[in-house]
Amino acid sequence: MTREEKTLIKSAIIKKIVTTREAIAEYREMTRPVEPDVAIGRISRMDAINNKSVMEAALREAEAKLKSLLAAAEKIEDADFGICTKCKGEIPFGRLMIMPGSTKCVRCS
Repeated sequence: MTREEKTLIKSAIIKKIVTTREAIAEYREMTRPVEPDVAIGRISRMDAINNKSVMEAALREAEAKLKSLLAAAEKIEDADFGICTKCKGEIPFGRLMIMPGSTKCVRCS
């Protein structure tokens, strides 16, 4: 992998970290409990509980993505960055641009 490719991947990682942190903040706000003293109907409360569950799942997924991105940001200067952990082949540049936290090539994942 060339130095320019690593620079492009690093900037993509930074952008994705920023947007993921923003999404996490939004999800946390959306997963706040509905106060029982708020006068909403039974159906609306059930809908709010369902929406909260969906947002909690999205929050967990975003937190896992952030963890993967932070790990990729730390490892980008390592000699084995961009090398598949299973077959030891090179992970294509395009895959790393889309999914910088990838540790396996398409074939092995």
